[in-house]
Amino acid sequence: MSPTSPAAPRIAPRIAPRLVAVLLVLAAIAAIAAWTWTRSHRGPADGGYRTARVERGPIRVVISSTGALSAISTVVVGSEISGRVTDVLVDFNDRVHRGQVLARIDPSTYEAQIAQGNAAIGAAQANAAQAAAALRNAELDYRRKAELGLQKLIAKADVDLARSALEQARAQLAANQAQVAQQRAGSRTARLNLGRSEIRSPVDGVVLTRSVERGQTVAASLQAPEMFKLAEDLSKMKIELAVDEADIGQVKVGQRATFTVDAFPDRRFRGAVRQVRLSATTTSNVVTYPVVIEVDNRDGALLPGMTANAEIEVSRRDNVLRVPNAALRYTPADDGADVAGASAGGGRAGLADDLQALATSLSLDATQRQAFDAAQAQVRERLAARRASPGTATGGSRLFGRPGGGGGGGSGGGGRGEHGAGADSGAFRQRLADRLAQQFAAFRAVLDPERQQRWDRGLGELVTARRAPVYLLTDGKPRRVMLRLGASDGSFTEVSGSVREGDAVITAAERTPK
Repeated sequence: MSPTSPAAPRIAPRIAPRLVAVLLVLAAIAAIAAWTWTRSHRGPADGGYRTARVERGPIRVVISSTGALSAISTVVVGSEISGRVTDVLVDFNDRVHRGQVLARIDPSTYEAQIAQGNAAIGAAQANAAQAAAALRNAELDYRRKAELGLQKLIAKADVDLARSALEQARAQLAANQAQVAQQRAGSRTARLNLGRSEIRSPVDGVVLTRSVERGQTVAASLQAPEMFKLAEDLSKMKIELAVDEADIGQVKVGQRATFTVDAFPDRRFRGAVRQVRLSATTTSNVVTYPVVIEVDNRDGALLPGMTANAEIEVSRRDNVLRVPNAALRYTPADDGADVAGASAGGGRAGLADDLQALATSLSLDATQRQAFDAAQAQVRERLAARRASPGTATGGSRLFGRPGGGGGGGSGGGGRGEHGAGADSGAFRQRLADRLAQQFAAFRAVLDPERQQRWDRGLGELVTARRAPVYLLTDGKPRRVMLRLGASDGSFTEVSGSVREGDAVITAAERTPK
């Protein structure tokens, strides 16, 4: 054995880990260099665009607002009488029942009034009894004198005097009886005030506030002093939101709502729109309307006064084609390079396809389908005639969503719409609605009333719908198509037209390093 052979096993374990580490570092450097070279030499034909897929999914449109939670019914309990509070029997958060005594006011004043009233009743009754005896005596005296007057034994004046005394006695008795009734009524008022010295709960509920203390004097004059505030039922609560006038038209009774509170940031509570009030409020020239959200609080987690950050779901579309909103904002730098060829397949028949889809949704019979096809054929004939006439091709093609030749929806300024700024004007939409109504009048006449309503509603939605260009990435190049826009949730927008699920839409252009 050589002298160096024993050292070999000790040297090999030290060299192997270092060699592996060096190889890993060299591999990482090579991968980074390859990636950098690929990025620097990639041209537009290899991509150069950030894209997203057209997908199906839900679109949820919500309106956000902030409000405070409160009980659906809040009752203020006051005092109808004045006096010193002798007892306060409930405190904050106590549950009370209808008729339960909450507090007592010193009743001695009203007890004295009752005793005084009873004495006055006794005196009035004595006077009435005395008047009744005088009436009986007057009746007997009148009878005697009347008989003597018939026999001419006394003068007629004495008979008249006896009759007058009788009538006076009757009037006195009536006055004394009225006085008895008056004293009894006064006594009943004192008894009512004595009963009001016990402040009772008018409802079943919870004490929210207590505004009196034992020994305090309450004075009921023009307005009953507030002593307690009761929440009738905290298992159901409400949120009163202030919704802007621009959004109030979308809010309807029964729509679902969700909200969060700071006390439970990870929990979402649910509710429903119960009322849209007409009492508008103007603050700094901003008009808002109160919207009441009804909330189920059976677990008692929510408390009155909590701040709720609520969202009202005004629209929900499930399983619809949608694109990211970034795709609607994208415009290529050389917008006119491939627009002509791209628009021919995507935008020409935009409205025509929508009309066809609307007619299909009506489940037309053979006669109605024939009337629709005839109306659509007449429209095509008019369009062909207009294209053949100089100077009218652009106006005719606009009827079915084809971009105009002079700057409809290009990259300039506000031209993201279908026909530039003019397409979104009320005058343009009104002219389009009138033209469609005229051209499809014969078809509408053969529909039954229910289908006529659906046709009119669908036609109105088509006319008022927004349209915008979207650029699809086809063979490494952008291709422009005109799509009809639907609901948007801020991140995605519903689209329809010449686009299919899975298509790649351009959202931005990647910068090419120099």
